[in-house]
Amino acid sequence: MDGKQVAQTASVASPPDAAGCAVISSAAVASVPQVAFRGLRIRELLLAMGSAPTSTDSSELIDELRDLEDLKSAISARQARAAVAFDLAQRAEQADAGVPASERGPGVAAQVALARRESPNRGSRHLGLAKALVTEMPRTMAALESGQLNEWRATLLVKETACLSVEDRAAVDEELAPDAGTFDGAGDKAIVSAAKAAAYRRDPRSVAQRASHAATERTVSLRPAPDTMTYLTALLPVAQGVAVYAALTRTADSVRSGGDSRTRGQIMADTLTERVTGTRGGVSGIDLNLVMTDRTLFQGDSEPARLEGYGIVPSEWARALLVEGQPGSEDQDHRVQDPTEGTESAGRRELKVLLRRLYTAPGSGELLTMDSKARLFPQRLRRFIQIRDHTCRTPYCDAPIRHIDHVIPWHAGGSTHRDNGAGLCEACNHTKENPGWAATSKPGGSADVHMLQVSTPTGHSYQSKAPPLPGQRPTRLGN
Repeated sequence: MDGKQVAQTASVASPPDAAGCAVISSAAVASVPQVAFRGLRIRELLLAMGSAPTSTDSSELIDELRDLEDLKSAISARQARAAVAFDLAQRAEQADAGVPASERGPGVAAQVALARRESPNRGSRHLGLAKALVTEMPRTMAALESGQLNEWRATLLVKETACLSVEDRAAVDEELAPDAGTFDGAGDKAIVSAAKAAAYRRDPRSVAQRASHAATERTVSLRPAPDTMTYLTALLPVAQGVAVYAALTRTADSVRSGGDSRTRGQIMADTLTERVTGTRGGVSGIDLNLVMTDRTLFQGDSEPARLEGYGIVPSEWARALLVEGQPGSEDQDHRVQDPTEGTESAGRRELKVLLRRLYTAPGSGELLTMDSKARLFPQRLRRFIQIRDHTCRTPYCDAPIRHIDHVIPWHAGGSTHRDNGAGLCEACNHTKENPGWAATSKPGGSADVHMLQVSTPTGHSYQSKAPPLPGQRPTRLGN
């Protein structure tokens, strides 16, 4: 929006669009203020802040911390207004291009995410928050601009009123009046409680329906934790969650009373694993994509490895997994492997590990593979690309890979080749199909690994580099 003014109006009503954000209609109920902030002035501010000396007076330093916190809130509010104005501008451009009203807007949140160096999922949240603040909750927005609320607490207020109609949400905003200092000294829990109570007073039925709908979102998720651990999380209705926890605690107390030396938490974790898998120890066989250098595997080198679906792991851990079948508590390291020809099996105790060999180009760290004339990526090539990319290749998106897609579409002449393939999450794969989006592949050379360049409808470009394999370091560090 560098130097450009966007003066458009927007109403606060709207069903959500495909990205899950409220759509601002053209019926003007609330006017979105003009966004005209030249990039030069922002850069001057950044330079001034970077060159300003730091005080040695304790009182002045506390004042500076408070002023900077207020500035952060004001910047968050400014970003919200810019995001809403950008959404309006994009929809207007799409309308001028003849795009039907029902198809306008896709890709806007993804562009907001790239500009803010966030994942597309987070960008959708940012855009939804911006629309709610700018068009539906003016007093919360005023509190954010003045520094009485930070971005997170404004998000809490928006989240707790999401189930209300536009009118009821505006009434709650007026009742709580955050810009009047209502929440001075209040913590997150106090803000959430006040918002929940106000929302329930306005529309108890919607709040009850929201709670009922929440049960349909029950799920189990897995995410990495430090030191080769993982967080297995279950989102359950409260009654089921309490019942599961109670059963595990009862078992743990019973086992400990029998003299077991494990801690209560360890017994609960082991019991959960054994009951879910039906196997003592929890694992009877596993197919791992573990990537490590030959030095790590055969010479005891300390170069970390990489495990698909987890990330970097210690070398000792990786060797213990392959040699003994079950890593102990010592430090360990992993690396991923590629599904090329031939497999080897190494197992000890109850764990069987399938080892796939990986081949790289000497000196470059670039994975080797074959070309294909097929329309769809062959299974081995799909696995190869998934291992190479590790997570979604859209910049700042760490979502798991769900689609292996052509960088240059097949119908546009793109080949089914490793350099023209990229692993994407489902949302990013759909986003790149919107008008104005483009991507090109830059095959790795002697110094770089596979690189993508993503271009957005506004003409901005972003680069995505495949994560380095174990044993490979950035060129600058290597030199």
